Amino acid sequence: MKRPPVRLGVNIDHVATVRNARGGVHPDPVRAAEAAIGAGADGITAHLREDRRHITDADIEALTALCQQFERPLNFEMAVTEEMLAIALRHKPHAACLVPERREEVTTEGGLAVAGHEARIAPVVKALSDAGIRVSLFIEPSAEQVEAAAAVGAQVVEFHTGRYCHLPYGERSAEFDRLAAAAAQADILGLEVHAGHGLDYDTAAEVLAIPEIQELNIGHFLIGEAVFVGLGAAIWRMREAMKEAVHGPREDDALVVDL
Repeated sequence: MKRPPVRLGVNIDHVATVRNARGGVHPDPVRAAEAAIGAGADGITAHLREDRRHITDADIEALTALCQQFERPLNFEMAVTEEMLAIALRHKPHAACLVPERREEVTTEGGLAVAGHEARIAPVVKALSDAGIRVSLFIEPSAEQVEAAAAVGAQVVEFHTGRYCHLPYGERSAEFDRLAAAAAQADILGLEVHAGHGLDYDTAAEVLAIPEIQELNIGHFLIGEAVFVGLGAAIWRMREAMKEAVHGPREDDALVVDL
């Protein structure tokens, strides 16, 4: 059976980080989202942090309208709090991804601890699901966390790939095996499998050797590449790397030598 195309969600948080460094209106993350959609992004991801360090409430309102206009899903990353739940229920994005959040961290540094916190997380998952919002949990690739994600009623798990990406190339095999085992377990439990954090052209292609992965969410790397090549070109190259990883190189890309 041929594997379907893997979706690419583009996280535009760090366009807002650059904007907020000067306190103005440029660069506009909503414009970046529109450019990403134009370049072939399957969806837009944005994390409204409690401290509003990058994406703001106004951004989420504008991004919701933009994604509806272009019929692309908005993946709303959120902490498990009453405030964020109320915001999600007001805007009703296509999906909500529950993530851990600590004020002192530079960026999300690990997966959400679902195991042991089911009583706190399950009601939030239910409220979102009852509103027609698809619920994803950003977790570490471990059997315990996958089982807990299924138990609280999530429909999707997104595995934190930061540890894999930050390891030296020759030391990744054990972490790859951990990702692969967790993905297989999630699939058996009926959970859709996504992955994200720290991925670049090479590591994105590497993790797509795991057949259960149906979506990658990538932000920081693409926004950084956009400084040098433009956002459209960065997204195009990422899409090509993903296609080649899943389906192999295109015939017209092959080097033919006439002997």
